[in-house]
Parts: sequence; C-alpha cells; structure tokens
Amino acid sequence: MTDSPDTGARPYTVDIEKATLGNDTFRTALWTGEHLQLTVMSIPVGGDVGLEVHAGTDQFLRLEQGRGRVQMGPAEDDLPFDEEVGPDWAVIVPSGTWHNITNIGDEPMRLYSVYGPAHHPRGTVHRTQADDED
Repeated sequence: MTDSPDTGARPYTVDIEKATLGNDTFRTALWTGEHLQLTVMSIPVGGDVGLEVHAGTDQFLRLEQGRGRVQMGPAEDDLPFDEEVGPDWAVIVPSGTWHNITNIGDEPMRLYSVYGPAHHPRGTVHRTQADDED
C-alpha cells in the first residue's frame, strides 16, 4: 500500500485478511468514521506496536500473521497482563490501559486494529514506527 484508501465515513467493505497480509507499512488507516477507525499494521521481527495508552478509546486488535507478546496494565511501568498471541488471536484494550505488542516471531507480525472512537487522523499512513513518533 502506498497511500491510504481512507475515504472517511462513507460505506466501506474490505477483505480484511487480504488487506492486513498485504500491508507493509507500520500503520495505515483504511477507514475513519465518526465513532470507529480501522487500521492495518506490519511490525518487523523484534519490533513492537509501541507502549501507549488511549484515554477515551477502546481498541480491538487481531493478529493475522506472526507471534506477539501482549503486555497491558494501569501504568507505563506496571504491566502485569502478559500473554503470548498468534494468528487469529484478538486483543482487547480497554480505554486508559497502557499496552504494547512485541513481535516475538521470525516473520513480520501483521495485524489490524479497530479504535472506538477514532484515534489517528483520517488518511494516516506511517510507513515506519519512526514516522508515528514525529
């Protein structure tokens, strides 16, 4: 994917597995509505989503490829939830919960994420994790 196909709050359908497995960017917003956002992500071996917290936003993530270590908790330095996940696993992140997923496999970890409400600006494309931190 070179550009985000994010068309905003218009009706949308997608083969989410194909879109997720075909994505090579750190994060691309596929669809951004008033109350939800759909993004796809590709995390390199040894990389991570990035330790973060979303106030007022619940998040659903599903791995389509790879293996990950999920860590969550009430504070940046207090992550007692620690689970390993693989393809077809879902991760639910409640609003206000610090969280990270680290790629512990031997291939890119590909996943999609649904935020409610939207967390990134419409049309967001972060080709690398560094792009997200700028």
